[in-house]
Amino acid sequence: MLHEFRVNILAMKNVTITMEDHVADWARVEAAKQNVSLSRMLGEILAEKMRHDDAYERAYQEWKSDQRSYTSDGTGYPKRDEIYAERLARIR
Repeated sequence: MLHEFRVNILAMKNVTITMEDHVADWARVEAAKQNVSLSRMLGEILAEKMRHDDAYERAYQEWKSDQRSYTSDGTGYPKRDEIYAERLARIR
């Protein structure tokens, strides 16, 4: 039987980072708990941060481009007693 395997290889970049010893120790333990290399764990953390920031930026830009107007027509808000009077009238 013939099996075909396809592998998508992403370009990876090697980087050097500097951190305090106790941070590096903690990171190694966390990576070991997840059964991944420290490099992979840090890459996943940064990728998730990037996705989060991108989603936030898209939402912000969408909000900024919203053309709806939220201006008042000059009418004041109803008084508390008026709101509750309407609710009580509906119940009765």
